[in-house]
Parts: sequence; structure tokens; C-alpha cells
Amino acid sequence: MPTPTKAAPAENPRALARARKRRSIARFWREYRSHRSGLWGLAALALIALIALFAPQLVGADSQSVTDAPGGALESPSGEFPLGTDQFGRSVLALLVWGTRVSLTVGLLAAFLCVAIGTVVGIVAGHFHGWYSTVLMRITDWFLVMPTLVLATALATVMDRSMWTVVIAIGVTTWPTTARLVRAQTLAVESRPYIERARALGGGHGHIMVRHVLPNVMPLVLAQTTLVISSAILTEATLAFLGLSDPTTTSWGGMLQEASEAGAVSAGHWWYLAPPGIAIAVVALAFTLCGRAIESVLNPKLGVAR
Repeated sequence: MPTPTKAAPAENPRALARARKRRSIARFWREYRSHRSGLWGLAALALIALIALFAPQLVGADSQSVTDAPGGALESPSGEFPLGTDQFGRSVLALLVWGTRVSLTVGLLAAFLCVAIGTVVGIVAGHFHGWYSTVLMRITDWFLVMPTLVLATALATVMDRSMWTVVIAIGVTTWPTTARLVRAQTLAVESRPYIERARALGGGHGHIMVRHVLPNVMPLVLAQTTLVISSAILTEATLAFLGLSDPTTTSWGGMLQEASEAGAVSAGHWWYLAPPGIAIAVVALAFTLCGRAIESVLNPKLGVAR
């Protein structure tokens, strides 16, 4: 008589969920690696992030000091100062390294605020109907048609000149595009049958938006975040160039503003103008390449070139 076999123990649901997430991440990375441009962008961002993280060890904490500047005013590039000096005799290379911290921090925080506002507005406007959605979308349309830079400049003018002012000014004026994209995705998600089943089983508005809609719009939000960061860094540089950022911190836009005030354009001191401008362009391009690669992985129908 055959011996009865023991039933296999039921696997832990949390372990299954973790295994599913690991497989999803591995599949995402495998597909992302097939995009050469995305890898180049990721490598550039990793290098820039390391420079920002180890800035004090690379150039020294006193390299921003005006009173202890090691060189003369507006010296051309040399062995001691590879990118020359500014009008106070400080190394432009050291200022460029320090500016990486502020520019990346402002770009990331402003993009997070922008995407957070846009995601909340988009999900609420897509989930609720009637006057709720109408009011939210009319507000979104108003922000969308107004020039972002003008709104950010006006907001930064009436607030204190600090890094947080720039973050708030960028975040609260650049969310409409994200809100419209998320709303469209929310409408598509809520038309699926499992949403009707969730409602039939007694799921409330909060349950449906948080447990069903939000996870399905997160891939779009992730791709949008990488694209928003590049525009946030450009906007921060513009506000700093206009003199609306914190004058006590060093940023790439602030370096351009100081170079303009020092007459670097008319005097031909290219080493003072070119490095921060190139750095802004490289970071914006790197985030854009990563964003396009992520968007292509999450939505293969786009057919983004690899």
C-alpha cells in the first residue's frame, strides 16, 4: 500500500510578493541595459552624484571662501587652476564641483514636489467626476497656459531668497503636465473590470485610488520624474542667473550670474562661462536619456531608439 505523500506547505504570500518584485526588477534592468543611450545617461549621473557626494574631499571645504582665495582675479586656465579663476581668485573647477550639490539637490527636490502634486491632482481628477474634476482641471489648465518661468520668477521674488524658495517656486508651477498625464492614465485604469469588482465588493474611494490606481500609474510617474528633473535643473539655473536664488550658496546658475556681472562675456573669459553651462547641459541630457530609456522599457510601443 503506497504511503501518502505530505502536501507541500503553502508559500508565504509576502515571500511570493518579494520574489515577484525581484523578478520584475531583474526584467526591468535586463531590458534597460539594451538601451545604450540610457546606460550612458546612467553612467554620467552616477559620476556626477559621486562628485557631489565627495565634494568636500575633492576640492576642500574652504574653496568657496572669498577672503582666502588661492589665485588672482580671472586667471586663465593653468596647471594650478585647470579651469581658471573667478573674479575673486577662486578656482572655477572647485566652484563647479560645489555647484553640483546645490543644482542636483534643487532639481531632485523640485521634481519630487512637482510629481507629487501632479500625481495627487491627476488621480483625484480622474477618479472623481462632476464638479470635482472640472474645478481641478480648470486650475490645471490655468497653470498650463501660464508661462512657467514667469510664475516661478514671481513666486521667488515675493519669498525669501533661499534654496527652498527655488524648490517651491519650481515645484508648484511645473506640475500641470504630470497631472494631465496621470489623469489620462487613471481614466484608462478605472475602465478595467477589476475596478468594477473592487467597487462591487465594497471598496471605497481611498482603497481604489491607493491600492489599485496608484500602483498602475507609478511606472508613468517614474518615467515622468526623470524628465522633470532635467527641466527643474534648467529652471533653477535660470532663476539663479536672474539673482533669485540664495546668494550664499554656489550653484551652476549662480556661477553664470556672477560671470555675467564680472563682464566675462564682453572680456572673453570663456573659462568662467563655459564650464557651468556645459555642466547644466550634460546633467539635463543625462536625465533625459535615462527618462527616455525608462519610458521605452515601461511602454515598448513607443519604439524609442536604442
